[in-house]
Amino acid sequence: MSLLGRSSVRPYRGVYPVAPTIFSEEGQLDVEGQKRAVDFMIDAGSDGVCILANYSEQFLLTDAERDMVMHTVLEHVAGRVPVIVTTSHFSTGICVDRSKRAEAAGAAMVMIMPPFFGATLRVSEPGIYEFFRRVSDAISIPIMIQDAPMAGTSLSPSFLARMAKEIVNVSYFKIEVAGTANKLREIIALGGDSIEGPWDGEEAITLMADLDAGATGAMTGGGYPDGIRKIIDPYFAGNREEAATAYERWLPLINYENRQCGLSAAKALMKEGGVIKSEAVRHPLQPLHPETRKGLIEIARRLDPMVLRWGR
Repeated sequence: MSLLGRSSVRPYRGVYPVAPTIFSEEGQLDVEGQKRAVDFMIDAGSDGVCILANYSEQFLLTDAERDMVMHTVLEHVAGRVPVIVTTSHFSTGICVDRSKRAEAAGAAMVMIMPPFFGATLRVSEPGIYEFFRRVSDAISIPIMIQDAPMAGTSLSPSFLARMAKEIVNVSYFKIEVAGTANKLREIIALGGDSIEGPWDGEEAITLMADLDAGATGAMTGGGYPDGIRKIIDPYFAGNREEAATAYERWLPLINYENRQCGLSAAKALMKEGGVIKSEAVRHPLQPLHPETRKGLIEIARRLDPMVLRWGR
């Protein structure tokens, strides 16, 4: 059975890319484009999708726009795959409210960063623990803790494992810090069965090492889920050599997204393939330099991902 066939039951595993938020050239939400982007991602083999994440430009959306994106995607997906809704906020109360509304709308899981603001405002370990405990008490779906450099918050493996053991819905972890594989190993060893989903992130740039460490999911950019499936599927089927060969083949594109394009990569690929009408990012973010975009498309064409054919 393919991972796609198992994706609607826990534990969730496989490829769960971040869906970009689609804008018009004028910077307004493009609801129809959003639906097409999600349809493409599902057709390309996504086991599930994540919305309103950092790669979705969540920090550039109003609360009303967040709600529109959430309801548009959940209603349009209509249970075809699980949808993870990012509900991060510095305020415990606002994060609780966002998480409750996400569950009520049909989210399979919420993803949350530890509370932080700017370059210096951080929360102590007891505050972080209480933050996640209160969110967990308010909902009945899993919580994925996103451990990423953006938060500037040190989350030790022992602390993460402790929260997994003691806070009922804290059970998934997206690890995308330096030394991800070692951190995943430690979390799994310390947390045992409480760690339902140890996941890889950061565009899958360290995916093979992370799979070897025990990762069971990958949250990548949304441009080429079919390519990531070519790595993950054989790995989980017990064919590590085939997975490693696929990883080597797709790594130049993964690296180009991670190091050159960032969140603009998925939109540029989708626009090139006719999935969406505009690859606009919201100001003050700037569009890709034409030469950078050209390099992205050149590398992608060598791999023939579905994104370049889906809308043609």
